[in-house]
Amino acid sequence: MTTLKNKIDFVLLVSVTNANPNGDPLNGNRPRTDYSGFGEMSDVCVKRKIRNRMQDLGKNVFVKSDERSDDGFKSLSERASNTLKGIKNQDEYAKKACETWFDVRSFGQVFAFKGKENEGVSVGVRGPVSIHQAVSYSPVDINSMQITKSVNSEPADKKSSDTMGTKHFVTFGLYKIKGSINVQLAEKTNFSEEDSEVIKSCLKSLFQNDASSARPEGSMEVCKLYWWKHNCKDGQYSSAKVHRLLNVEAKEGVEYPTKFEDYVVSLENLPNLTVEIFDGI
Repeated sequence: MTTLKNKIDFVLLVSVTNANPNGDPLNGNRPRTDYSGFGEMSDVCVKRKIRNRMQDLGKNVFVKSDERSDDGFKSLSERASNTLKGIKNQDEYAKKACETWFDVRSFGQVFAFKGKENEGVSVGVRGPVSIHQAVSYSPVDINSMQITKSVNSEPADKKSSDTMGTKHFVTFGLYKIKGSINVQLAEKTNFSEEDSEVIKSCLKSLFQNDASSARPEGSMEVCKLYWWKHNCKDGQYSSAKVHRLLNVEAKEGVEYPTKFEDYVVSLENLPNLTVEIFDGI
């Protein structure tokens, strides 16, 4: 494994077409928006998708969704207590966790669980990979559709047609996901150059095996990935300055964008900073 020596910044452009990218449970599971009507996806939602792709690529992850749990453990507490059993030293605990789980090595994790097996152990790991919440470039329109059933759930003389719920979806939105990889934190978790390539692969194929009723196949698409690699561990420029190099605006005369091609994407340059540009898989 090659030690990561260069700071990395990245921006991912993803399009949403007639899908719910991230429902808000406090608002009837409607797609998240800010007060100005711009669409949002939480960083937790984005990390969940990255973790799923990590698993698809054969990596062991600590925070598994229930339907993807493949080790027999029903909770994070069980997974931690059985895998890290008997380790009381915090540094050893953190080191073993980073060696065992790719997402801990990448994003970090707080290990503070109740129960006899976890008694006396509380460890926090800071990961080198940071992800911002995604925000759309234009305000998004949200449509709602009632769902009904035309079959009886229970035996009855008459066939019933009852409302089952409501589906909400974004008609179209282009979202920007920003992130960075910090070398100082990578040194602490032993996050390597090879690990950064896995993160890159996960981002390029973020929505593979992610289809659902709320996100039909093809409704979520990675349009572009911009990957900047600095020439030093601290970075020649701040992440904020690098992320601002990408400019995305609706084309002249396009009031309501309906596809990625309705935007003009331009990229500025900074001296001695190289960028790789990838299309989605």
